Amino acid sequence: MIATSFLEISAKAYRQNIRYIRSEIGPKPTISAVVKGNAYGHGIEEMVQIAEKAGVRHFSTFSSDEAWLVKQYSKKNSEIMILGMLYHQEIGALINAEISFYVFDFERLEKTVDASKKIGKAAKIHIELETGFHRTGFEWEDRQKLVQVLQKAKEHVILEGLCTHYAGAESVSNYVRVKNQISGYYNFKNYLSEHHLFFNRYHTACSAATLIFPETIMDMVRIGIAGYGFWPTKETYFAKLKDLPKTNKNPLRRLITWKSQIMSLKKVKMGEFVGYGNSFMALKNMKLAIVPVGYGHGYSRLLSNSGQVLIGGQHCQVVGTVTMNAIAVNITPLKNVQVGDEVVLIGKQKSKEITVASFSESTQQVNYELLTRLPKDIPRKIIP
Repeated sequence: MIATSFLEISAKAYRQNIRYIRSEIGPKPTISAVVKGNAYGHGIEEMVQIAEKAGVRHFSTFSSDEAWLVKQYSKKNSEIMILGMLYHQEIGALINAEISFYVFDFERLEKTVDASKKIGKAAKIHIELETGFHRTGFEWEDRQKLVQVLQKAKEHVILEGLCTHYAGAESVSNYVRVKNQISGYYNFKNYLSEHHLFFNRYHTACSAATLIFPETIMDMVRIGIAGYGFWPTKETYFAKLKDLPKTNKNPLRRLITWKSQIMSLKKVKMGEFVGYGNSFMALKNMKLAIVPVGYGHGYSRLLSNSGQVLIGGQHCQVVGTVTMNAIAVNITPLKNVQVGDEVVLIGKQKSKEITVASFSESTQQVNYELLTRLPKDIPRKIIP
């Protein structure tokens, strides 16, 4: 079966990104590769393979279903950590599989202890602290009860990590808020230490915090978007710009290239409309290439009459409305274009490039959103 488009994932680019992250954090901290959201659209199966070959031995997922996929594809018995959703009835299976998970409320903590007692094996847990993100985590007011419960449960849990998540480390506007979170984390950490509760790893840093707030680099960093070659925001890039070598302004390399091909060619006379409705009228005689990718494949309708692709090393504009399964592209200036010619939707072709950021600016999506919306059924090919 041949798909209408496919993604190329560069293992070489990933190795470069890991080398850069390692140069920032030093030799000791563990790098946990965050593969939630189908590895930010790159594919969990492919990214586990690429990351393990690059020396990564720790993966973070949002949910248990993702964790089981990492377990399935791992060839190196890598550590797996669930940051968010799991079902209480599967805690025993997670414990048996030695998959660690966040615990951020007393109900999950209670269910974990019960499951541990039932199967006779201690659970590897990461206690998440609420420091100002206001999503999940134990509140400062919970500290006395938390100490009591953990001390009673010491035979049934392994305190694998003490963690928190920062609220917008990628934005200068959140600087004070993040600094307050760092302070809150240490207050909580010190309180637990005073009560003889110590953890195997202390970790708080996501990609943005790792790059912008070096004081958040502890025993482990959770690297998501930066591992895939994207700065969390332009602000984080500009904040690091002064530290980057002048010969290499961007040490991060993007892994992903999205390719398709021309399905058919079409001539349109001046004054005729293209596609549904009347959003585009040809102001001169035109030649179009029809590409078999549409919003059903993750190519947003917001790119109607504004998106661009690369054909023959040249930028070509999408004309008319993006449909479920196809787009029309203006190739009037090009010569010798044929059915079957390569079309690059994201990535490089000859000397030109279409970035995910260019999509994001056109559709008001952030890099994260566009990437994770790439359907799972688009084939992914690993490029060494």
